[in-house]
Amino acid sequence: MQAAMDITAKYCHKEMEAYGSCVASNPSTWQSKCHELKVKVAECTSSHPVIQKIRQGCSTEFVDFERCLRENPNNPTPCSTHVARFLGCAETVDLSGADAVPQPS
Repeated sequence: MQAAMDITAKYCHKEMEAYGSCVASNPSTWQSKCHELKVKVAECTSSHPVIQKIRQGCSTEFVDFERCLRENPNNPTPCSTHVARFLGCAETVDLSGADAVPQPS
């Protein structure tokens, strides 16, 4: 999980800042008010080559995790086993060279 957060912070800092500020400013309505910013964070992270390589190598685990989140939108707790499987897989992906790919502007 820390690796994903590090990548997000390194390559998507601006998007994370905006989303975090929105969530903090809208404690009871953040899910609807900050949705567009959440999408921007997701778009940023999904375009990063390291994330793409992890998603390819762990696609089954990632799909299972996403399905669980869709099935439990208000309570992600049941998805913790899916997260653990995905993160365990992500740790085994060979990321050599993925970080050297230039980022789209």
